[in-house]
Amino acid sequence: MIKRTRTRTRTHRPALATLTALTALTTAACGPAHDGPNATPSAPLPTAADGTGGTAPDTCTDGNCEITVTRPVTLHFPGPDGITRATLSVTEVAPNKIEYEVKSGNNRSETGASGPGQGCLTHLRDDGSANSCGALRPTRPSPQPGAVVIQATTGTDGRALLHIVSP
Repeated sequence: MIKRTRTRTRTHRPALATLTALTALTTAACGPAHDGPNATPSAPLPTAADGTGGTAPDTCTDGNCEITVTRPVTLHFPGPDGITRATLSVTEVAPNKIEYEVKSGNNRSETGASGPGQGCLTHLRDDGSANSCGALRPTRPSPQPGAVVIQATTGTDGRALLHIVSP
């Protein structure tokens, strides 16, 4: 089950058109049609490289981390410009479910996903953010120029794997 996302951004119309196109592209790239026969949505999540969010949220302060969360947690890290601080607040974690909110400057985005192997990608840029949710593998996303990429993948055991990747 894919949850609707809400994004509130103050931006100009050309930037909004770019953001709309980016959202369409990331949604298409992350949808179930691209997972193919090798997708394992019910496979257990791997062990996070940087630990568990409840005990190691400071590992994300540099904008690059991989942590597991089992309960609500708030993480602070540099925004896409490297100066503004961004905040990721996980508001709910349950078996096969995660909900979170991202804030940076005037940008605010809420999203979430539920179901085995489901997750969300958030691209946070200076002029807005874009979310796409669907079937995801729990692998680290690639860095993107001028964007902080956040990936949250659900786990069957009530854990969620978070990746934050800065440019």
